[in-house]
Amino acid sequence: MKILVTGAAGFIGMHVAQKLLQRGDEVIGIDNLSNYYDVSLKEARVARLAAYPNFRFEKIDVSKADELLPLFAREKPERVMHLAAQAGVRYSLSHPQAYLDANLQGFLNILEACRHHEVQHLAFASSSSVYGSNTTLPFSEQQNIDHPLSLYAATKKANELMAHTYSHLFRLPTTGLRFFTAFGPWGRPDMALFLFAKAILENRPIEIFNNGNMTRDFTYIDDIVESIVRVIDKVATPSSEFDMGSPNPVTSNAPYRIFNVGNSQPTPLMDYIGALETAIGKEAIKEFLPLQPGDVPNTAADTSALEKWINFKPNTPVQHGVTQFVNWYREYYQV
Repeated sequence: MKILVTGAAGFIGMHVAQKLLQRGDEVIGIDNLSNYYDVSLKEARVARLAAYPNFRFEKIDVSKADELLPLFAREKPERVMHLAAQAGVRYSLSHPQAYLDANLQGFLNILEACRHHEVQHLAFASSSSVYGSNTTLPFSEQQNIDHPLSLYAATKKANELMAHTYSHLFRLPTTGLRFFTAFGPWGRPDMALFLFAKAILENRPIEIFNNGNMTRDFTYIDDIVESIVRVIDKVATPSSEFDMGSPNPVTSNAPYRIFNVGNSQPTPLMDYIGALETAIGKEAIKEFLPLQPGDVPNTAADTSALEKWINFKPNTPVQHGVTQFVNWYREYYQV
């Protein structure tokens, strides 16, 4: 197939594009190469993809329709994996406009492009952040998500609502994926594992929020990629279980689906740090701090709907994933 991957220079985007290329798909990757974090790391990811003859890259900002729409007209992708976004909960407190531009305007442009160019299936990144102040664990797609704790989370919920509208009005098949704390080689420098590893190797203290009293459903990148590729292949359809008299958030009479993508093995933050210390072979200097605004103390994913839909369940142990990350980090940065 010809598949467009937005955010192809990103952590998840690079891995997804690589998996599709390896199985023989034609991949068009786009990214605006923003300076939210180290651009050279993004360029290195693109360079890895450029080694495949069935890959093409264009520097395009999805928030700019005049850049995006001509690409769709020219390339006519059959399916789209939309991963381009302004990421990060804490950054949204200080740079809210970036989230409106990338996550709302950018997603509207993607929806319009898919609608007018007969894309067979649009899969897109949502986030576990949409669960906000929910405390019932594990998080299920059937739960209410009306109480986001950050603008980032609010934009991801908005994306889900926008996608459903286009699925209903224009019968555009869309599938949203709520990712739970992705980690692994080529990860983002603004995420905990990267920040912790860098600090430990540089003999600096690591900042541990909520005094370490947090759990996360850390999900290894290979499991996320396998889930994404299987979802791309299985076009969203209306649910036969939808009841207009008592609508369930996880069902619809439109060709729309929403799934959690998580490891279903919530790990205490201190155990995660312990796995990192083991992989590096060095104990961290720890600085304990209060919970940050916008953060949630605990996450855990119910992935039963995903497993039923694609016959796959993420299950990579955290220690294995952390070790793989440390091996990559040492090689990439020569430390």
